[in-house]
Amino acid sequence: KVGLYNNRTYPATLVGIDSEDDLAVIKINVEKEVVLKPITLGTSEELKIGQKVIAIGNPFGYDRTLTVGVVSGLNRPVRTGDGKIIMNAIQTDASINPGNSGGPLLNGRGEVIGINSTIYSTTGSSQGLNFAIPIDTAIAVIPDLIKLGKVSRGWLDLAAVQLSPQLVAYAKLPVDKGVLISQVVSGGFADKAGLKGGNQMVQYGSSVIYLGGDIITAVNGEVVEDLNDLYLALLPLKSGQKVSVTVNRKGEIKQMNVQLIERTAQHVSALVR
Repeated sequence: KVGLYNNRTYPATLVGIDSEDDLAVIKINVEKEVVLKPITLGTSEELKIGQKVIAIGNPFGYDRTLTVGVVSGLNRPVRTGDGKIIMNAIQTDASINPGNSGGPLLNGRGEVIGINSTIYSTTGSSQGLNFAIPIDTAIAVIPDLIKLGKVSRGWLDLAAVQLSPQLVAYAKLPVDKGVLISQVVSGGFADKAGLKGGNQMVQYGSSVIYLGGDIITAVNGEVVEDLNDLYLALLPLKSGQKVSVTVNRKGEIKQMNVQLIERTAQHVSALVR
């Protein structure tokens, strides 16, 4: 059910769900005389750390509660209570508690720049580490949710690791920014396009990776310096599309056109290991 400003509730129908980004589209039918005034959508692309934000929700059943804070961080990978990963989240110290999820995060002009999602807490209540889904992410997936009931996203069929100073020094890599391809799926699109994985197995943190592979430095002309850049470059693309991938192969720059596979939650989880 959905409650409106006129203190009436209406049954809602689920139109589509995007469990990866903790988003859904629902539909309600109201009387003709009820005028629905949609809130103005802004953009999350121009957010700055320190910028004032306002969170609205119903924490602990106290409806229409407003809290104020600032943007504390951007492009955060966040693990939710059920183990899923939300990428590119907005971090804020505006208090978000149970009941705030799904409410708007506004800028100083009253425009929606995020959708309140989750908190990091040892007690179950806000401790200043609160997260929202960027409104640009929501805007990008809404058409698919309405039309298909789900979201189709593209991904590269390979395993990759972000470069660190230690990894660059140990492997004597030719660049210090980019994403190192550890493995490609044998016979997959990346493999057929010519992308190369590594052949030297090493222990890296808690994972086993392979050194000697290509280093991705750009996708469709967008510079890729880390895994978050790779995620953002592929975010608007769908499975089946082809992308131009620029790699550094032992100091030589190469470019391949690669067809994308369907992205899964497991692919996103691998980004934050």
